[in-house]
Amino acid sequence: MADPTGREAVAAVWRIESARIVGALARYTGDFTLAEDLAQEALAEALVTWPREGVPRNPAGWLLTVGRRRAIDGFRRRAALDDRYAALARELGEGGVAAGGPPAEAAETPWDPDQIDDDVLALIFIACHPVLSREARIALTLRVVGGLSSDEIAKAFLTPTATVQARITRAKKTLAAARVPFAVPSAEERRERLGSVLSVVYVIFTEGSSATSGDDLIRFDLAGEARRLARVLTRLVPGEPEVHGLLALLELTAARFPARTDADGNPILLAHQNRRHWDRAAIRRGRAALEQASRVGRGLGVYGLQAAIAECHAVAASVDTTDWDRIVVLYEALGRLAPSPVVDLNRAVAVSMAQGPAAALPIVDDLKTSTALANSHLLPTVRGELLLRLGRRDEARAELERAISLCGSEPERVLLAKKLADLG
Repeated sequence: MADPTGREAVAAVWRIESARIVGALARYTGDFTLAEDLAQEALAEALVTWPREGVPRNPAGWLLTVGRRRAIDGFRRRAALDDRYAALARELGEGGVAAGGPPAEAAETPWDPDQIDDDVLALIFIACHPVLSREARIALTLRVVGGLSSDEIAKAFLTPTATVQARITRAKKTLAAARVPFAVPSAEERRERLGSVLSVVYVIFTEGSSATSGDDLIRFDLAGEARRLARVLTRLVPGEPEVHGLLALLELTAARFPARTDADGNPILLAHQNRRHWDRAAIRRGRAALEQASRVGRGLGVYGLQAAIAECHAVAASVDTTDWDRIVVLYEALGRLAPSPVVDLNRAVAVSMAQGPAAALPIVDDLKTSTALANSHLLPTVRGELLLRLGRRDEARAELERAISLCGSEPERVLLAKKLADLG
């Protein structure tokens, strides 16, 4: 009798173990592109077999064994009986499985679900290799490290599936053309490329936590996947302070998710959020990660400073009791490490809370010439709020109207429209 939970089991195992399966296959075959194809073939075989015959005792080992046997079949079909094939054949043995068929049992492939080895680390650094474009890094990371399908990635970023598939295909070809080896980079290369890895994870989380377009303010699956990737990184490179800083930032930011929207999905501003609904477990995890970042580093980096700002909000009982002076100092430090108009805009908001809107408005006005914010709704939103607090209602109305015209997120447009309506 068919097992109705088989397909669900396949999806669950794939999401959890896909990175290690692809990584192991890449190490055995020496070919990253081939490994991803083999893993997909094993996944397709499981979707047929598990619902019919039941979930094997060692599901991840089953997928890996099928993938490895597919590799041997491919070498055999190409008559490439070289040392690579011979080594794989000796390791696997020859008994009991017809060419192309699934193993009767995968016990021959030991699988420790708690072990994280260098295969995953190599996979992350390959997916985020500098030779790839930013969009390609994101798509490839979510595909081979996060285990998401092309359809899921396309839905997450509101991009056509064909576009996502094309990016992944081009990324594989680029890696092959550049002859990027499947290996953990040297310590020096890791330091050089770690920023790219962290940046990709942060972009994924940012799009999940504050969707730039669409009907939902928060895309929980996307934000959750970024947090999972950050946790994996802390276990893979525990001595890197910014890895812990990034995890702290994601945990502390996600802690506010339960209070950021109402029952209809409309956004709730920080001042009106019910802080009792904040995820206290996520706050504890975030603060522990921030403490670890401070312990292993010599001062906080870009992600650590942002996490420290998020911690100020997390520990405050209300907006009024928040340590805004400390937040201003942290934003000033962040601006020195990573100068950005967005950082300056956020600093202006903190200054307005610590010193009043009159002190913050000149900072915002200086940003009006920034090309980075020219098509963003954030600048007119903040400026409109400051003008409103200063009693300059007509100017505030014009800024809010401009913010609405630039905003791509439907929930945020609704909130801005409500503010505009309240002006009368």
